[in-house]
Amino acid sequence: MLRVDVSTPPDRLILDEAAPYLTGPSRAVVIDDVDGALTLGAAAAGVQDIRVHQDLVTGERSLDKHAAAADYARLPLGPELLACADVVLLRLPRSLDRLAEVAAVIAAHASPQVSVVTGGRIKHMTPTMNDVLRTVFDRVDVSHARQKSRVLIATGPRPADARRELAQWPRTERHDDLGLTVAAHGGVFAGTRIDIGTRFLVSQLDRFTHHGRVVDLACGNGTIGTWLAMRDRQLRVTATDRSATAVASASATARLNGVSDRITVTQANGLELQDNSSEARIVLNPPFHNDAAVSTDIARDLFTDAGRVLAPDGELWCVWNSHLRYRPLLERTVGPTRQIARNTKFTVTVSVRR
Repeated sequence: MLRVDVSTPPDRLILDEAAPYLTGPSRAVVIDDVDGALTLGAAAAGVQDIRVHQDLVTGERSLDKHAAAADYARLPLGPELLACADVVLLRLPRSLDRLAEVAAVIAAHASPQVSVVTGGRIKHMTPTMNDVLRTVFDRVDVSHARQKSRVLIATGPRPADARRELAQWPRTERHDDLGLTVAAHGGVFAGTRIDIGTRFLVSQLDRFTHHGRVVDLACGNGTIGTWLAMRDRQLRVTATDRSATAVASASATARLNGVSDRITVTQANGLELQDNSSEARIVLNPPFHNDAAVSTDIARDLFTDAGRVLAPDGELWCVWNSHLRYRPLLERTVGPTRQIARNTKFTVTVSVRR
């Protein structure tokens, strides 16, 4: 007997509302189940065919750790994941774009009888989420609230509408001031925009020396690495991000701008695929949110990784929200740090590995 330890109210409510659909012969898909509770719940209900998708590589590892007792197959978001699925358990994403793309993939490829059970904290839910689901499903039912959580159940997929929605992804936007087109799948940071921190960093990179290659760490939609590759036709870029959505977006951005032959995009937790003291230049616009909370933990880990991977005298070019005061942390984890530019919101620094 599998033991299911459900630590969060949304997961418990999702499993309770999904119970009528989780039977032995059913085919279940679980999306973005960070701690494994939904996957274990489906397995404990006797579901034999469980397929899972995680956007974050760190989420994949957490799932493997917590749901090791369950039998499941991990697949990318796409037709193979959803083929003939009877029920989908989904942690409700906060990004409406992410919800729109995921819902469209489900409606386009799952069983006509599929039930999508998705939930989250009420404070993070909006009526617009119901509207997004209704663009590709006939019906959306709303559960009673419990422990400040709620569940939406979508049924009646409309594959033709879903295929039209999917044709819009990745979305694209031209930025003439930088001479590039940005592509983005649902949920990637900044979408097709170029956020103001990235734009400020790029404005300082004219003085950037690269020695033939550079790492775009936490690459997001691929703006920085693509811009650098377009500026210097001899440059080779390694772009890395822990998010599968970001990797797909950065790959599309590089392809749209004709530099995909010189940009290698990989999904990884930080710089885990790079050797010690192997790189001369790294560029970084670090995330400062962990889910909904402002946190310096992700930035600290990325700085530490950069310090390990940079060769002696190698440089980390970084932009950060000035109020976060990262300079002492950069000094400790990478090396001597100097300010290159500062405006009312952001600071650009260069840290040299010693």
